[in-house]
Amino acid sequence: MRKLVINAEKKGEKINKNIYGHFAEHLGRCIYEGIFVGEDSPIPNVKGMRTDVVEALRQIKVPVLRWPGGCFADEYHWMDGIGPQSERKRMINTHWGGVVEDNSFGTHEFMELCDQVGCAPFISGNVGSGTVREMGDWVEYMTFDGISPMADLRRANGREAPWNVPYFGVGNENWGCGGNMCVEYYAGVYRHYQTYVREYGDNKIAKIACGANVDDYHWTDVMMNRCHNATGPINGITFRMDGLSLHYYTSPGGPEGRGSAADFDMYKYFHTMRDALRMDELIREHSRIMDRYDPEKKVGLVVDEWGTWFDVAEGTNPGFLYQQNTMRDALVAAVTLNIFNSHCDRVSMANLAQTVNVLQSVILTQGEEMLLTPTYHVFDLYKGHQDGTLLESSIETQHIGPDEYTVPDLHLSASQGADDVIHVTLANLSLDTAQSICCQVEGQPVSSVQGRILTGEMDARNDFDDKDRIKLQTFVDILVEDGVLQFEIPPCAVMEIKLNA
Repeated sequence: MRKLVINAEKKGEKINKNIYGHFAEHLGRCIYEGIFVGEDSPIPNVKGMRTDVVEALRQIKVPVLRWPGGCFADEYHWMDGIGPQSERKRMINTHWGGVVEDNSFGTHEFMELCDQVGCAPFISGNVGSGTVREMGDWVEYMTFDGISPMADLRRANGREAPWNVPYFGVGNENWGCGGNMCVEYYAGVYRHYQTYVREYGDNKIAKIACGANVDDYHWTDVMMNRCHNATGPINGITFRMDGLSLHYYTSPGGPEGRGSAADFDMYKYFHTMRDALRMDELIREHSRIMDRYDPEKKVGLVVDEWGTWFDVAEGTNPGFLYQQNTMRDALVAAVTLNIFNSHCDRVSMANLAQTVNVLQSVILTQGEEMLLTPTYHVFDLYKGHQDGTLLESSIETQHIGPDEYTVPDLHLSASQGADDVIHVTLANLSLDTAQSICCQVEGQPVSSVQGRILTGEMDARNDFDDKDRIKLQTFVDILVEDGVLQFEIPPCAVMEIKLNA
């Protein structure tokens, strides 16, 4: 029997709810067909937004949504996406599939989506092919309440009041698709562009700089050295970097490619798990550099692109990045979210790529049909951590898997909400071995427990012939005696337990 200990007296930092954020790019069928179908569609919608998708996103309490990209952001010119939809410019989406982008989903539509979902907007600005003026005008258009050309244009387009825009990314992947810049150059570009991301009225904007690709620690060092400490008013203008991004995809490939999202063996499964757990190393190393410059942790690490990336589904457009979603993806999500929780002193936001029909999506659509993926259910299990206080926790583990891909078999995190309920999330990465758990809670009595579980074979998935093959189930086989819990977690499973005082 494995021992699990939760110490309610040893509290850590608050888990920012934005760690459970998502990402929607103009890529494949994420926006069009996935989220936005237009008001004339026979698919039930409100102002063009799919009702079923919006309701599903509300259920998992999506806190923040990043848009419009991704690589698409650095070829997106926001004025093409405002005004009457029939008069908007059409363009070729050169990054993703070479299809026509008609700009029918633009700023007003995105803000409407956020209102319906109940989440905060995170705007990615165009640094790669855009101008400083263009970026400044967009911020003014969205957030200024006075008399100005951009505010007047917003009103002419049907929106009287400004929107609240709390997060603004100054560029995306500027080391690659966002301009192929070296960090020394981008650091100066960031200082320049962020100057014109102005704060109007009561709207306060957290400015997020483009950070490293995976383990480019030099990028983090230069950005922190040149950009983090130039704070405070300079001639009445505030220079600030509130967040630094990090992109990392779990993509266990080789000469033959990334591998199938749905057809894989035990070796590829454990390879994927090992790669997913690398997120902990990356956060530790980037945080170590950030701590040298920012010991008070005022600059958040924003992992605004993460998730699994496999070969596209057979017969689909390679540029659409459509892939299936299995229990393997669910376990990647579980261990990654546990890692983010454990580093909540530095990680202030994360955004799963992507929301619908792209990469590790939480929802798949096919015409008027919609299904929830195993990853969706993990976000449902973990939503209780949002804005909770991290608690010290530990569990006995053993390493499993083939020699080159061994991983700890159990992975957890624990937090306490404002209502004093303790939320525990636990993943068993073993493919064939259940584990008996003895859970001791220190510092708080336990009067009752509630449990939910997601489990299935490693390649089990939902499809449009069987949408509920993998779904959440109530877990009741928990014995509580003198504040000690005993239960068994099956193999290939993710579990949530709520402990009530």
